Amino acid sequence: MNIPNAARLAVSLPWARQIPWRIALPMACLCAAMSGCTTYQAQPINPETEAAAFEAHSLGPGPWTLARLQAEAERHHPDADIALAKRKAADAAAIAAGARANPTLSTSAQKNTSAEPGAHAWTYTLGLDFPLETAGMRDYRAAQAAWQARSAAYAQADALWHIRAHVREAYIGSYPLQGLAQERQAIREQLLKETQRRLAAGMVASDETLQARLAAKQAVLSAEEARQRRLDSLRKLAAAVGVPAHALDGTGLAFADLADEVLPDAARIGQASKSALQSRPDVLAALAEYEASQANLQLEIARQYPDITLGPGYSWDAGALKWSLGLSLALPLFDRNQGAIAQAEAKRQEAAATFRSVQAQAIADIGDALAAYSQAKQMLALVQGMAVDQGSRLRSTQLAFKAGAVDRLAMLEAQLEASLAESRRIEALLEAHRAAGRLEDALRQPLSPSPSSLEPKGQP
Repeated sequence: MNIPNAARLAVSLPWARQIPWRIALPMACLCAAMSGCTTYQAQPINPETEAAAFEAHSLGPGPWTLARLQAEAERHHPDADIALAKRKAADAAAIAAGARANPTLSTSAQKNTSAEPGAHAWTYTLGLDFPLETAGMRDYRAAQAAWQARSAAYAQADALWHIRAHVREAYIGSYPLQGLAQERQAIREQLLKETQRRLAAGMVASDETLQARLAAKQAVLSAEEARQRRLDSLRKLAAAVGVPAHALDGTGLAFADLADEVLPDAARIGQASKSALQSRPDVLAALAEYEASQANLQLEIARQYPDITLGPGYSWDAGALKWSLGLSLALPLFDRNQGAIAQAEAKRQEAAATFRSVQAQAIADIGDALAAYSQAKQMLALVQGMAVDQGSRLRSTQLAFKAGAVDRLAMLEAQLEASLAESRRIEALLEAHRAAGRLEDALRQPLSPSPSSLEPKGQP
């Protein structure tokens, strides 16, 4: 039965018709106001429907850059939804914390069965209790909830950073290295054929042929391992984005944002490092939790002082109108809230220790990331120099082969060394990008150029 129907039923009762309009009118207004309350609406979850909706996700043909994949993950990954829901819950809690307590309405009817015939036998009373919070408790409670809402906002930002990091790690791992592995496999097969030809001509021993055969089989195994690693990274990339694995089928991954010139320079890193500790969301979230603990301590101290309840009343007593005013408060004789105050003080100490721990970990993360990135850049420079030298050696050997100065075996070996040097160069480049990503995570600031400057002009 809803509120308006209950009110109409109460008024239709015989005894209710005798209530004076001064009492009946406020009760009717109260019933009308309650009719606009929010009602519950069920939102059941069907696992089959949810699974079907997840499997229906697709990314399209692309080309997809790292920035686009990270933006897609922020929209589709479940962790992003969880962080958003927690933030909304904290925002709603902040609204609830600032709400004022509602007054309490009470009414009663009393009949004097010993009344003389014709005399007024009924007494009707109407009372209101207004709770009044003292010592600024409402302000402290609202401040605590506001700081917790701010902490939830920072936690949401930090969760998005972790999502971006997982996407980046899987994206770098998805770089197609199997092409160079297959190239080396083909060179090894040619080397095996050349060695077998020389064995037949009596130019080499059988041990050299056996070594060439084992090297060719090892090249096949390496190519297959590279293919399996990429497939595994593609599955991890789909999971990091929050889409099914088949959503990446036929998707063009650009990889233009993994070039050498995209790596952040020292000036950009130095600028970001100066403000990192003041902008990292996990540090700011811990600081907000500390401020919330301080507001909670203020609230518990304020609760030493009792709240006051004012109770004005109105009665129609056997035809006589009477007004009353009541005042009530709890007497702090046995409990002065000392236990809750001590607990709040301990919580503040815990929040302070947590903040210092998070800040110290942030400082350590930034230092480690800076050192790792510097080492990765140095290694990349060395490997790039070796790749350049191997490329020069390959060109010289090819010219010598055309001139008849070297044989086919020497040229194939030079091609193999150049392919290995190029693989090491790409692996060093990818490792530098991983180190740059970890540095970006440590600073919680983007270090790469804007995504628009990395958009490819066509399919990769």
